Amino acid sequence: MNIAVYGATGHTGRLATAELRARGADVILAGRDDGRLKAMADELGGGVRVRQAALDDSAALRELAAEADVLIQCAGPFTHTGKPLARAAADGGCHYVDHALEQHHTAWMFAEMDARAQAAGITMVTAMSFYGGLGDLLAGAVADGMGEFERITVGYAVSDWMLTTGAKGTAELLFADTRRITYTDGAFHVGDLEPRNAVYPFPPPLGPRTMIAPLPSSDVVTIPRHVRARRVEAQLTADTFSDERAFTNEHVDAGTRAGSRFTVAVQAVTADGNRAGQASGRDLWKESAVASVEAAVRLADGRGPGGPGVYGPAQAFAAGPFLRDLERLGLFTLTLPEPPTSS
Repeated sequence: MNIAVYGATGHTGRLATAELRARGADVILAGRDDGRLKAMADELGGGVRVRQAALDDSAALRELAAEADVLIQCAGPFTHTGKPLARAAADGGCHYVDHALEQHHTAWMFAEMDARAQAAGITMVTAMSFYGGLGDLLAGAVADGMGEFERITVGYAVSDWMLTTGAKGTAELLFADTRRITYTDGAFHVGDLEPRNAVYPFPPPLGPRTMIAPLPSSDVVTIPRHVRARRVEAQLTADTFSDERAFTNEHVDAGTRAGSRFTVAVQAVTADGNRAGQASGRDLWKESAVASVEAAVRLADGRGPGGPGVYGPAQAFAAGPFLRDLERLGLFTLTLPEPPTSS
């Protein structure tokens, strides 16, 4: 199992690499800085390969993809890095998993890369991130076996979150972009949109929280592809960024960064009532990294979706079982509704 991690020297890349090595995979450390890659390989004590490939070096990126069974893309912001790596994976014929939470990148993946992935015979899973990816999986599990919903709302409650340099750049881009992708009245819309305050009814012990809405995350793009709903929206607790450490502690040690706490909840409303589910845990960075490794390992050993193409997380894998496997790995505590009973 040859799995390349692009952006391997970043925080998420290091977590993904450690998880892959623990599972016995052959890891290729990849990225833009040859010196940092070699230093990381020395830290790991051998057993890994190093491949330097700049984003504007299409030949080197293609060679990297040709060497790997799966490429995990950890280097953000994906607004800048996403397209070259996705194209290289298709050209090199390897499966692909990315951590993108940016809506426009995710929409581009479906619009531009699906045909190329099918032609190459590969599976590309986009938005396997904490923001977007976990919400998409929860929505898939909550909605499983049900009909149409009036609305799906994903609530992210996050505290003690300290952004990395890449995540800080992504957040600045996201909140500066007013051209949000929204899903209302059963259709996608793109346009200028001012954020508003909302209240999300988290169950105890959190209780109702003031939220920033809408959160421009990728689950708004992916959920309507597998759940029938009239409206889909993501929201983030308003006090997530009130702690100034979020933007000023980008160079803290890994142990401190692992202290983030989260609850991600999904409320799915029908004409007859609602269904809800949630995941609560610590260290959103590890959740994102291990989820992407779980996806990559499944693709490498043939446990992906039935055919090639571009997929969101809950399209690529059965959402409930995938989440239960992540829970068994200690990433969070999961609460899901009972499956609907057949009449």
